[in-house]
Formats: sequence, structure tokens, C-alpha cells
Amino acid sequence: MFQVPRGTRDFTPEEMEKRRYIEQNMAATFTSFGYGEIQTPTFENLELFTAKSGESIVNELYAFTDKGGRELALRPELTAPVIRCYVERLQMEPKPLKLFYFGNCYRYDRPQKGRYREFQQAGCEVIGVETSEAAAELLALAFTLLKNVGLKNVRINIGNLTIISAIFKRLNLLKDDQKILLPLIDKSQFDDLKVSLRDCGVSGKDAETFIRVLQTSEVNEIRSFIADDPDAVKELAAMETILGLLKNAFHVTEYGIKLSIVRGLDYYKGLVFEIDAPVLGAEKQLCGGGSYELVSLFGGTEVPTSGFAIGFDRTILALEAEGFIFPPLKLDVYIIPVNQDMICTSIEIAQQLRSQGFSVDFDQLRRGIGKSLKYADSKHVEKVIIVGPKELEKKTVTLRDMKIGNQEIVSITEICAKLKKT
Repeated sequence: MFQVPRGTRDFTPEEMEKRRYIEQNMAATFTSFGYGEIQTPTFENLELFTAKSGESIVNELYAFTDKGGRELALRPELTAPVIRCYVERLQMEPKPLKLFYFGNCYRYDRPQKGRYREFQQAGCEVIGVETSEAAAELLALAFTLLKNVGLKNVRINIGNLTIISAIFKRLNLLKDDQKILLPLIDKSQFDDLKVSLRDCGVSGKDAETFIRVLQTSEVNEIRSFIADDPDAVKELAAMETILGLLKNAFHVTEYGIKLSIVRGLDYYKGLVFEIDAPVLGAEKQLCGGGSYELVSLFGGTEVPTSGFAIGFDRTILALEAEGFIFPPLKLDVYIIPVNQDMICTSIEIAQQLRSQGFSVDFDQLRRGIGKSLKYADSKHVEKVIIVGPKELEKKTVTLRDMKIGNQEIVSITEICAKLKKT
């Protein structure tokens, strides 16, 4: 028996209904914020991803050589392809350029709950603007996307890599030191971080203060620790302005400062953020993003860029954990021909209704009214049309409401108007 490859999945119609619900809901939200959709190829030149993340990323990719000898890779994420497309085709477009996307991505990871080798992402990139209001809107958009799909409890954690870099500079931490410390900070392994800071020559007092700052949301405590670095103080003030707009203009209050967010330090800069769904426990992150610089790395003219990505699978897991009821997969109308002589008329009615935008199916197993009604009920059908010989002689059908059980005789020419009315 053949099985799906490890780390991949099949999706049934019911499961696809959940995914399409999220995709359509998010697309509507992106559009309401002024974004336009973009789509890039499933595979790209391997060099695109090694330029962004280094040669070591190859171990995490589905990389291959095609029949022409070209080194390619299935995309592991969508930011690099979108920025490549911008550099190649969109640099002369008016700014800001707001782009959103949906797409499957591929990583050779160890599969675990909510993490697969083939997975779907939703996300966006904003190119050409770095004002406080643009940053606040990006945070608000990410939050709104998740709230609009139905999540009740989500929280934005906001960090700043410019401030972290200033702290590293103050503590005289070299690049090699930072490579050791960053994974510990990212995973909030503060006991191990304290030991590593000592090994890097940081005094016990400075190490304790640094670790406390990484865990605090108190702006004054952060400000006192970076007071001797004008650039860091300026960055913190800009961050306060962004948070003020987020709260007072966008009316988003479920957020906090978390300087331990140190994602992608090589190309991210300034504001970074994550959004968590506490209901998921340890694997709770749904969204991650921030400001970054990739355009010049890919050969374009340097320009402000920022964005984020949302994982579909964890979003669905969070909705299910909160008890969200997804809209069921259903038909508008199911048509039951009483006998074979009624089949042609049933098909004609189905086609007429489909042309008017209704989702319609008809019994093709010739199983009788009772079993057909049971099948229609299992498919959450709202209306059933029964095409019988006596009614058809009068050019009528029986229209049954599956919710309340009532039925009435309706002229064939009036079926569409009747359905639209109800």
C-alpha cells in the first residue's frame, strides 16, 4: 500500500474547507489593509536561500540539480522569493508596496505536532516605508488577521534587535560570543545564558541585569540599562511611539515588550515580533516577523522592508483548541429524481441553479427518496428538490427545507427566485 511521504499530509474535503475558510478570511483582511496578492514559483535557484541564510541552510532544504545542471531548491519560506521578485520586476512601482501571499513551503525538518516538511504559509511584505505608523499598522494587521479568523486569545510580543545589538556592544560581546548566546536567548534558557555570559567575560552583576532586561516589559528598566548609548535610546523612543499608535489608534492592547526575540539577527534589524496563542502550550507561536534588509543582498537598491509570516497548521490547531466551530462543508441544494425518467429534468434544474451561483448536486445512485434524504442531511444540505412524475406533469417540483422539515410545491420556473428569497 502506498502512503504519503513522511512529513506530508492529505487533506479531506472537510479539512480543506477549514483551510479555505482561513485563506479566504485572511485574503479579505489583507485586502482591507490595502495589500495586493503576489505568487512566486514553488522552486527557486538554490543560491537565493544560501545568500540569505548561509550554506548551512542546504541541510534543511529539498535541494536538487535539474536536467540542465541548475542547482535549485523547493522554497523553505516566501520572503526571499518575494524580495527576489521585487528586485527583478517591481523596483519602479510606487511606494509603499504592500504585497501578501499564500503558498506551500518545504523544509527537511523532524516532523512534530504542528510542524511538517510540507506546510502552508500566509504572509506579507511592505516595501519602501519605515515610519512609526507603518510599523504599528504591520503589527495591527498581523493581530487582526488572527482575530478575524476566530481566535480569541492571542498576544503580540515585541522586541528590538537594534537595542539588543547595543547591549551586546556595551557588554563587549564579540560576534563569536553572540553566536553562542543568541540560541540561548531565543529559547529563553536563562540559566544556561548566565553561565555562558560568565564564560564570555561578562560580570555577574551585568549578566543578571541583562537577563532581567530580556524578561521585562518595563520601558524605564530597559532605558536605564541602555542610557549610555544614544542610538539605542533613540530606538527605544521610536518603539514607544509605535506602541502608542498600536494602542491608541489601532486599539490593540494585547501586547508586551520581549527583548529576548532575536530572530534572524543577520538580516533582521530594528523591530521584531511574534504572536502567540497560549492555548497551544510550548509550541504556541503562530506568527513571526519584523524589519529586515534583503533587497541590497539580492542586487537591488536598498529600501526599507518589513513583513511577517503566519503558519496555517498552528492557526488551525489553536482554533480547534479554543473550541472554534468551522463553517461546515455543505451544499445549497440536493436534487432527487424519483425515477429514471426524472433524471434529465433533474440535471437541467441543477445546471440552471449552478448558473445562478448555487452549489448543487443530484442523486446519481438511483437509491430512492429515503436514502437520498439521509445522504443530503449528512452533507448539511439546506434545500432538497424532489422531482416526481405527478408534479412534473404540472411543471412543478417539491421543495423541502431540511432545517425545519417543511416542504411545498414550486413551479420549475420559480425555483431560483424562491431559493434566492429564502
